[in-house]
Amino acid sequence: MMRYLIVYLFLLVPVFPALSQQCDLTLRGRVVDYHDRTPLEGAIIEVTAKNRYAQTDADGNFEISGLCAEVYELQVSHPQCRTVFQVVELEGDTEIQISLEHHIQELEEVMVLGESNPNEVRSLAEAVLQEDVLEQFSYASLGDALKNISGVSSVNTGANIVKPVIQGLYGSRVLILNNNVRLQDMEWGEDHAPNIDLNSAEKVRLIKGASALKYGGDAIGGVILLEGERFVPRDSLWGSTLLTGISNGRGGSLSSEITKSWESGLYATLQGSFRRLGDLKAPDYQLSNTGNRQLGISMEVGQRSFEKGWSAYYSFYDADIAILRASHIGNIDDLIRSINTQTPEFIFPFTYDLAEPRQEVTHHLGKASYYKRFEGLGKWELQYDFQRNQRFEYDVNRTQSDLGRPSIDLVLSTHSASTSLLVDRYSDLELEFGLMGRYQDNFADPATGVRRLIPDYERYEAGAFAAAEWKVSPSWILDAGARFDYSRIDARKFYRTSRWIERGYDEEFSDLVIEDLGTQLLVNPVLDFNNFSATTGASYTPRGAWKW
Repeated sequence: MMRYLIVYLFLLVPVFPALSQQCDLTLRGRVVDYHDRTPLEGAIIEVTAKNRYAQTDADGNFEISGLCAEVYELQVSHPQCRTVFQVVELEGDTEIQISLEHHIQELEEVMVLGESNPNEVRSLAEAVLQEDVLEQFSYASLGDALKNISGVSSVNTGANIVKPVIQGLYGSRVLILNNNVRLQDMEWGEDHAPNIDLNSAEKVRLIKGASALKYGGDAIGGVILLEGERFVPRDSLWGSTLLTGISNGRGGSLSSEITKSWESGLYATLQGSFRRLGDLKAPDYQLSNTGNRQLGISMEVGQRSFEKGWSAYYSFYDADIAILRASHIGNIDDLIRSINTQTPEFIFPFTYDLAEPRQEVTHHLGKASYYKRFEGLGKWELQYDFQRNQRFEYDVNRTQSDLGRPSIDLVLSTHSASTSLLVDRYSDLELEFGLMGRYQDNFADPATGVRRLIPDYERYEAGAFAAAEWKVSPSWILDAGARFDYSRIDARKFYRTSRWIERGYDEEFSDLVIEDLGTQLLVNPVLDFNNFSATTGASYTPRGAWKW
């Protein structure tokens, strides 16, 4: 009997501390907005293990009592915020602060009730082409799609080379960004189309005004942004394939993409497109040598959350573009004869072959970026990108020994680094500041045997900008921006000695000559440019559908 009593007492010993545990601790806290730290009223804080609740008052404060010295998981929710979970360890009475993302436009998933406008934008001067519109131009070019926007037209060299024109401005006056990287290619002439695959974009935005200064002070016409898809943090796998047939040219295009995402915010996507066309046809005759071939590949991997994220992106673009044979002239007599002829001088049977004159361009783009949000301040971004653009142009006026050798061989390499800070802690005011540095090298291969169209040069650039958008009232929005850019061009250019002397350069610029080759002079001008840009605007939206 004594033995059973001892065992019974022994088993009761571990129970006494549990029975004596005091669950009289109190958890106090405050729920605030992540951006400006203003208190959030009506937030629900749930201690999931204890089935205990509390609601914040007008000052964002809450209190939950009767808790034990344990580790708890809190579920914090608010009608206009994303629900968050937070772990708290209690060893005594504890006070905490919980931050919620309160800006509705930052939500990763929303339920749409009623009807929304997919083209609604925040910038004062901004227009958007959504995915459904871009799919209609999967076989065409960026310039063709942008003509759907008011004020945008194009300058065309034949059927395949299309440059966007924004209110009369094009080329270097219109900046194009692919996945937040400013496109660096040969944009000097009318016959140089943007080297970009439209199928790699989820949407295209056209921006003017103060927001455009973020991307460059020379964006007088505007900025064209090609943006990819925003990935929701969930375990999913999806993709799409689009096949287009084109009767004129007897060809078509194929575009396909596949994406994998995870709940952790990690994602990976792969996209590719191919287009092939033969000679186009007018109503009464064949347009000889007007076919083209285009290949585009892009891939991206990254991880996104509200507070931080990173991404790595690469794209490759390759295009072989034939130019109408009859449009090629060698002198004024050829031009006059072409104008007065009712039909092209050269008409051949249909073919998929791409003969001279033609262009062949390849473009590599790589980007690495990182962002982080700071509570009570805003979002900081850092980015590095690299581009290599090579252009071959094949002429018809070459000797027999020059067949297959390009008349122009240009390689443009660009390295860029940028950083920016978006301050969104104020509900009605948004500020943004940024810095940029860039190095560029242009090389023209002398093996072509043709005088350089563009001199060799090295270019160094630095820039800084500041922009603001102020919502004065529900009807009025003001924006303003300023930017400073510095650029240095270190060029090497050949001049004929006779031309150099004829123009009087031998007296005015004799210090630029670095090598005398007899009939030619190699000069080395170093040019510095400083540019300041500023803009401001206002938007007034009265009741109804009007906007000024």
